[in-house]
Amino acid sequence: MTDKISKDPAAAPAGPGASGNPYEAIKAIPVRHYGRYISAVVVVALLGWLVYAFSQGNILWDTVWDKVFDTSVISGLWNTIIISVASMALGLVLGVVFAVMRLSKNPVTGAVAWLYIWFFRGTPVYVQLLVWFNLSLIFEYIDLGPIYKNETVDVMTPFMVALLGLGLNEGAYMAEIVRAGIQSVDEGQTEAAHALGMSQTKTMGRIVLPQAMRVIVPPTGNEFINMLKTSSLVSAVQYTELLRASSNIGNTAGAVMEMLFVASIWYLALTSVFSVGQYYLERRFARGSIRNLPPTPWQRVKTNMTTFKRSPEASA
Repeated sequence: MTDKISKDPAAAPAGPGASGNPYEAIKAIPVRHYGRYISAVVVVALLGWLVYAFSQGNILWDTVWDKVFDTSVISGLWNTIIISVASMALGLVLGVVFAVMRLSKNPVTGAVAWLYIWFFRGTPVYVQLLVWFNLSLIFEYIDLGPIYKNETVDVMTPFMVALLGLGLNEGAYMAEIVRAGIQSVDEGQTEAAHALGMSQTKTMGRIVLPQAMRVIVPPTGNEFINMLKTSSLVSAVQYTELLRASSNIGNTAGAVMEMLFVASIWYLALTSVFSVGQYYLERRFARGSIRNLPPTPWQRVKTNMTTFKRSPEASA
């Protein structure tokens, strides 16, 4: 008969260097990444050199800080936000419509949607703005019969030109983004909805599009941030947005570069704010697809800060 192994801790043989404990505590020593330290020093040195170079350049920085909150600049800033939001809303609506049309089994609507996307993606947005701006050279009147009639010059205001130029161009890109999102949803979802008696419209609005938003939202956020910067092109059609307002002050006061820096500061501020909003919107729509949500920016900061601290076991 085999002897039973004693489970008494006192009967266990004592390990080397430990009284009453058979094993010695493990000391965890963190690995030192010297390459990271060197690269960080190089990057900080280059950044410091760049800041120093601009600080010593022939730039009137007092003028930059004095004009950041100038009333004309703030007015142009609001016009930039308005035209960007309005154009993005128009582009999003057109994108959904033409994406559905292109996925339709009707060959006519599919061909029209493809032609729209092909044209507006194939021509520069600057050219499209100029075409709308000079539309009165082709049509003297905009005649919609008994509904509306007016001179083209009065209809094509700088805001309307900017809205059509940016919105129609954005609609072509959004159509492809929405189409990709719709195609990412499993076809079984549509078949199940049809089996329950739901129409094609209800299936698209209640089943397919809500699930497609997880794929649609990230590139849509990027498109909106790009729209904020692309809106500077509308200064060519006399719409007083941020760049045009800053340039007008710069040309009048003889501070061209200073006012360009002012415009850049505000563009960076806008993109930073909307980038944060985009991140949290993506995080919200990702709840149904991943178990562990990505950390927030503040959580990342706290994690990075703790990596510089040595653990108590390593410091002991």
